[in-house]
Amino acid sequence: MSVHTEITGLLTRLAEAWNAGDATAYAALFTEDADYIAFNGMHSEGRAAIESSHRLLFDGPLKGSTMSDPDGRAKVKPLADGVVLVVSGGGTEVAGEFRESIVSFTVVSTPEGRRFASFQNTRSSLPGTGAAR
Repeated sequence: MSVHTEITGLLTRLAEAWNAGDATAYAALFTEDADYIAFNGMHSEGRAAIESSHRLLFDGPLKGSTMSDPDGRAKVKPLADGVVLVVSGGGTEVAGEFRESIVSFTVVSTPEGRRFASFQNTRSSLPGTGAAR
């Protein structure tokens, strides 16, 4: 299986967990010590914090929201053995409003398989810079 295929699968699992509102499954795709920076600058440190913050979001303001699937649009750039940079368009739909973003991840190989070690979400105001709707 190619690195790009593996990464696309990991991104798809991330979207599936989001769309299910499953904070545990969402956080499980990150390393224990991952750094997660949301569009508003909020910085969650570690899998437990990512799970806790997303549980609050999925039960509250983001309840019923959906995340777009990367659909193979991700740029996958191996940096070193077991380390990959991923840059992708994406976004979420909340109450009928699509919020377009450009996101980046550092993906690392772990005994559990590939996991996200870092995440950065930047909202995009320019049409066509994120995911297709």
